Amino acid sequence: MRRLHADLILIFAAIIWGVAFLFQKTAMDHVGPLTFIAARGAVAVLALVPLALYEKRRSPTAADPRVWRIAIAGGCMFFAGAWLQQEGIKTASVTNTGFLTALYVVITPFVAWMAMGRVPSWLVWPAVVLSALGTWLLGGGSIGAFSRGDGLVALSAFFWAGHVVLTGSAARHGRPIGFTVVQFAVVGLLGAIGAIALETPTLEGLRGAAWDIAFVGLLSSALTFTLLTVALQHTPPSEAAVIVSTETIFAALAAYLVLGERLPGIGWIGAGLILLATLLVQLGPSLVAGRRPRSAPMG
Repeated sequence: MRRLHADLILIFAAIIWGVAFLFQKTAMDHVGPLTFIAARGAVAVLALVPLALYEKRRSPTAADPRVWRIAIAGGCMFFAGAWLQQEGIKTASVTNTGFLTALYVVITPFVAWMAMGRVPSWLVWPAVVLSALGTWLLGGGSIGAFSRGDGLVALSAFFWAGHVVLTGSAARHGRPIGFTVVQFAVVGLLGAIGAIALETPTLEGLRGAAWDIAFVGLLSSALTFTLLTVALQHTPPSEAAVIVSTETIFAALAAYLVLGERLPGIGWIGAGLILLATLLVQLGPSLVAGRRPRSAPMG
């Protein structure tokens, strides 16, 4: 695969992740957040199991047991982030959800610092200022203007950051597809337990959200995570980070075209500052010190 082809794959993944917010939003008309997460996880597992078995057969050595422990922890972190995000998107706009979720990029270096003692680049601090200012402007110049859903989505960014750190620690152990399968199995199981305890799933609701579940489970989860694994073998992580960060733009564009969502001028300035902060964290260290970015892209 050529580098250009890998970049095109990443652009495709960013489009899928951006558009997926639409399906996550409309699914809430039919099922609860936990039911949706359970179904999403189940669909992703079913789609990826054949690839994981093929990966196992092709691997010359047995997998390191540590990778499965990390996968379980990563699945728990993914579930927490997905639950907060899905609960939040019930009242938050798709546009705000996309940009507020992107805050995980700025948070990731601090999670890595606390978990691994990995001191972040000094560029993280201006990125924090930019993201805080951007969040304030995204709310129209008042944090009080944010809905409860906006707050839950912003909180989910902390769990997405933890997921990035865990995923990064598993990379050296190999088995990326098997790792992803275990994660989504944990996500689906926790979602199912939560849905049975806190919601009332119905076949009618699942049928109503079938297209939403299929899109997010097959395309936004199973397909794009696999494509990301392949593309990162042929394109630099810093370049991949920039491309994948455009998912927020595609989310806003999709919301504009399909749902008619509109941001005021001050909101677009805030969204732009959040995007700038994420790019500063991803690209800053490599541009200033010739090092690779600390955090990895995510959908």
